[in-house]
Amino acid sequence: MAFPDFPFDPSLPSFLHHSDVLAYLESYADHFRLREHVRFSWLVDAVRPAEGTEGGWDVTACRAQDRTVQVTERFDAVIVCSGHYSDPFVPPIPGLETFPGRLLHSHEYRCPEPFAGRTVVLLGAGPSGVDLTLQLAPVAQRVILSHRQPPLSALPGNVLQAAPAVGVAGDTVQFGDGAEHRADVLILCTGYRYRFPFLSPARLGLRITDHTVTPLYRHLLPPHHPGLFFIGLCQQICPFPHFHCQLLFCLAVLGGTCCLPSAAEMQAAAEGELRQHLGAGGPPKRFHQLGGLQWGYCQELARLGGFEPLPPVVRKIYEATRASRRQDVSSYRSLNYRVLSAEEWELVGADPGGTPGEGI
Repeated sequence: MAFPDFPFDPSLPSFLHHSDVLAYLESYADHFRLREHVRFSWLVDAVRPAEGTEGGWDVTACRAQDRTVQVTERFDAVIVCSGHYSDPFVPPIPGLETFPGRLLHSHEYRCPEPFAGRTVVLLGAGPSGVDLTLQLAPVAQRVILSHRQPPLSALPGNVLQAAPAVGVAGDTVQFGDGAEHRADVLILCTGYRYRFPFLSPARLGLRITDHTVTPLYRHLLPPHHPGLFFIGLCQQICPFPHFHCQLLFCLAVLGGTCCLPSAAEMQAAAEGELRQHLGAGGPPKRFHQLGGLQWGYCQELARLGGFEPLPPVVRKIYEATRASRRQDVSSYRSLNYRVLSAEEWELVGADPGGTPGEGI
């Protein structure tokens, strides 16, 4: 998950604690002297296309400590990097608001100890749902993981997998297969909403829902406002390398080395991509979930932007890790990977007679 131009410390394990990721990002900022370019403790209130013929963007911001101190400045371009992990999505499950026990979103979760001896229902088996299940199982009386995916393997013995939740009646959660289970705690591992309160979607020709921002050319920019870019909307991707490719493409556009199609052509391309997704049976809310499409996407950005594509080993390790997770969700993070070249990798401590790149 390292940025291609800044590797992780090789002494670290392959699956890092969040404190190590923070330290990595701080080292990155120091190495490239980024802090001197950051204006800390300011909140952006509005981003608008500038009036007049010169173009640009008017950005209105205020001090976090004193919101009466407000300034508006003009910029040539705006890159939105606010992510999509701050506004929790709460599914419309009938009776959810009447649940008498503790109800929280995974965004609020910090540690397992407060849930000791309790019966906990987790809704959703994405990364957060599985992580919390494994953390809670040693202390909770029972953990019920509600999801619509194929059954997960190698979960602890006090974990029950259940169908998607369809209703809540008192302290009882009702599931899609007719089963019912009482719960002390209900944790929503249901993801997040896209939210950009500083933008005016209609003015930009955008439709922003809980799960989509459309139309965007290559998931990045509004066709009629090519000076505005969104980094990191896509999901089910290898984050930092993905962001790296998106940003280098944006810089190529801003620097003039990558010429964009006309607004009409970008609009048609963006709408066509959405139609293709829907026509293949993909639900609208999963339009930005690239999964296996991420590699061709990043390679195309590199081709258009004229920069070095991601080394194939990134994809190979990513896919090997996913396969390992499917085999044993409880222990796959104990594995450590070593990159040998742009193409090959090995498992650290694997059978010395094994073939590089075939450690899983």
